[in-house]
Amino acid sequence: MSAMKEQYTKIYNLSVSNKLFDFVNNELLKNTNISSEKFWKGFDKVVHELAPKNKKLLEIRGALQKKMDDWHIANRGNEINPEKYKKFLQEIGYLKEVGPDFKIKTKNIDEEIASIAGPQLVVPIMNERYALNAANARWMSLYDSLYGTDVIEQSEDSTAQRYDPLRGEMVIRYGRNFLERYFPLENIILGWANITTFKIEDGSLIICKDKQKTKLKDKNKFIGHRGEADNPSAIILKNNNLHIEIIINPKAFSAVQDPAGISDIIVEAAVSTICDNEDSVAAVDSEDKVICYRNWLGLMKGDLKSKFEKNGKIFERKLNPNRSYISKDGMGLKLHGRSLLLIRNVGHLMTNSAIILKDGSQIPEGIMDAFITSAACLHDLKKKGNSRTGSIYIVKPKMHGPDETTFTDLIFSRVEEVLELEKYTCKIGIMDEERRTSSNLKECIRTLENRVFFINTGFLDRTGDEIHTSMEAGPMIKKGDMKSSKWITAYENNNVDIGLQCGFSGKAQIGKGMWAMPDKMTEMMEQKTSHLRAGANCAWVPSPTAAALHSLHYHEVNIFDKQKEIQRRDSAKLDDLLTLPIANRPNWSMEEINSEISNSAQTLLGYVVRWIDHGVGCSKVPDINNIGLMEDRATLRISSQHIANWIHHDICTKSQVMEIMKKMAKIVDDQNKNDGAYSRSGRGSYEMMSENFEQSIAFKTACDLIFKGKEQPSGYTEPLLHFNRLLKKSSQN
Repeated sequence: MSAMKEQYTKIYNLSVSNKLFDFVNNELLKNTNISSEKFWKGFDKVVHELAPKNKKLLEIRGALQKKMDDWHIANRGNEINPEKYKKFLQEIGYLKEVGPDFKIKTKNIDEEIASIAGPQLVVPIMNERYALNAANARWMSLYDSLYGTDVIEQSEDSTAQRYDPLRGEMVIRYGRNFLERYFPLENIILGWANITTFKIEDGSLIICKDKQKTKLKDKNKFIGHRGEADNPSAIILKNNNLHIEIIINPKAFSAVQDPAGISDIIVEAAVSTICDNEDSVAAVDSEDKVICYRNWLGLMKGDLKSKFEKNGKIFERKLNPNRSYISKDGMGLKLHGRSLLLIRNVGHLMTNSAIILKDGSQIPEGIMDAFITSAACLHDLKKKGNSRTGSIYIVKPKMHGPDETTFTDLIFSRVEEVLELEKYTCKIGIMDEERRTSSNLKECIRTLENRVFFINTGFLDRTGDEIHTSMEAGPMIKKGDMKSSKWITAYENNNVDIGLQCGFSGKAQIGKGMWAMPDKMTEMMEQKTSHLRAGANCAWVPSPTAAALHSLHYHEVNIFDKQKEIQRRDSAKLDDLLTLPIANRPNWSMEEINSEISNSAQTLLGYVVRWIDHGVGCSKVPDINNIGLMEDRATLRISSQHIANWIHHDICTKSQVMEIMKKMAKIVDDQNKNDGAYSRSGRGSYEMMSENFEQSIAFKTACDLIFKGKEQPSGYTEPLLHFNRLLKKSSQN
């Protein structure tokens, strides 16, 4: 189904949407060495080679799931014997034999991946303004990030519209404490709080209070400056491979209270950014896909711009330039001005009507993404505005086991052949978020040993897959108890253990998941350091501001030292990883059950109504306590699968869940009714679900995700979301 009748151009054995065909020919391939004829001829041949293999892999997923369902049904009521369970998984080909130790061989990796540990943003590529904000979040104002969040406590004047000088003073004090901690001075008594001037003498940073002088305790942390040596306008320092820039401008408003005239501290924040075609976008047809592809192309060409109105004024946003300094030896010094951009393709499951194959079927969307997003990078390979090593970074989600990662290697080998790229130009990030991948992670990495640059954990998708894989085993524990269950600890540790064993440290990223509460920065600062202590080079944050604040953690913890320490611990156990999170003979009260369902239903509805009615793939959705949580398809997957599991095992009834869904829909409607974001999106005003449950496509979709959840492939939400979004788009046209 398509939102409107697609118009196609026939080329070779392909029927290509006119929108996509025109984009590829007139924009994507323009000024590259790949002609339209060469592209479509090669693409046609490869797609018809790969599509049947893609289909076969999906059939294997279904066959394995059927065997596991049958096994759990046959063994229901019996305690699961770990050895018998593992033997069964090996016999059906779910668990693969573990091969000998090895180290990854990936080459030409940029320093942002290999040697700089820092925050990682994930941004919906469908929104050009957000994409530019993320790309430019490599360098962020610490003062603004502190002043605008709850990290600095409220004062009596903080609620006023005007500037609060007391709050500003607290920001300055916070900044000084940061400098004191990570860039201490030789003269401890003098200290950062008391300094008045800076100057550069013989390549050294001299820090003064009146006539007293001191230097950094570690002189190697001084990198360079901007301005005159005896009156610099900026000082650049480095700690744990992350830079900070001290801005000196006594005339600036923010420096009025500062004896040294420091007007800001700029921190190196979002070192890398995943530009997302997957969980955070709602791209269901050629119209949507071309928007995504065009924005990515603009980033790779370096000419993406966004115009927007704010307070009656028109602003234009574009990519930031590199940052220039004078090094301590008096030479010119440039630092990269933007986050290193990675592109997340979709997984192997979904197809898209943008291209129809010779048998009348839709193209596997992941194959289409692979060719078109990689072709966009041809422009960057010429000018090296993103990757200075000549690499293309693709993050590939939702792969199930080594057979599917092998297929991904094949896809990108074919991409390189068609686009005339050197073999292994395309690097692959493995998202370790499916149970079959976690259980076979070492072998998955082995299949991509020449391409892999990244592995990460994704608690929500991984939990959704855990529930669906073991749907017939019994009722699952509560969602809130999942984080303390045996399998999740083993999963998080195993990801780091295997990555380090395979030689990732200093060569590739090991990542951790998202901080989901963008308004709760104090809590983030207290809790998210745990990701670093777990051995992760990068961890996801929901905004540039969060990236700026989270970057402070990377000054505190030297990741590469931490990884050496972790390599000495005992590795996570497969038995623990395969321990099922089943609630044995639960004695929950009806109040507990209803509360659990209500919490899931409320966020599920809040997310789905935006996805279906407005095409918003990722948004801050108020939970039942009105705390804004970042929701995407991963959160939707776990909520829908969890309720489906409880219905299946008679913890609750379908009618009970439907009653709660209707009640929660009214709450969601009330939360959204005055939200101006809907009208500002250009997609119309908010439509109340509760005014007509039978006619609301959004409400029907949310219910289907639960009541048809057990039958969904791997518990994924995409098939139902895409189908109903297309219905909605058709009704709006």
